[in-house]
Amino acid sequence: MQNQNFTTTILVGQSATEVFNAINNVADWWQGEIKGSSKKLNDEFEYRMLDIHYSKQKVVEIIPNEKVVWLITDSNLSFFKDKQEWNGTKVVFEISVVNNKTQLRFTHMGLVPEFQCYGDCSGAWGMLVEQSLFSLITTGKGKKVF
Repeated sequence: MQNQNFTTTILVGQSATEVFNAINNVADWWQGEIKGSSKKLNDEFEYRMLDIHYSKQKVVEIIPNEKVVWLITDSNLSFFKDKQEWNGTKVVFEISVVNNKTQLRFTHMGLVPEFQCYGDCSGAWGMLVEQSLFSLITTGKGKKVF
C-alpha cells in the first residue's frame, strides 16, 4: 500500500495575493468555530465543530503569496478510535501560477489512506477547499458545505 497524503488542487482567475489572503481568513471558509489567529508565523488557532472535531494548528511556515503551512499540535476526532490521529500532521497550501491562472495546491501531509479518518477527512477537506475556499476566493464569500 502506498503512503499518499491527501491532496487537491483548484485553479482560479484571482491573483496569488487574493488566494493567500483567503487562505489566512480561516473563519471565512473552514466551517465551525475558530479561535485565535492564522495570519503570521507562530500564530496558533483552534478549530471546533460541535463535539465531533477539535484541532489546534500552529502556523510554522508562511511565504506571502506562495505558501502557508500549519502544524497540527493537538486534535480530538471524537468519531474515530485514534482520536489524536491528526497530531503532528501538516496542512500545506502552495500557490503558483499555471497558464495565467493562480493554482492552489492543498495537501494534508500525514493524512494517508492508512488513517481511519482518511475517507471522511479527505472528503471534508475536498469540499472545504474545492467549494468553500474556492467560493471565498472567487466571490468574496465562503460557501457552507456541511
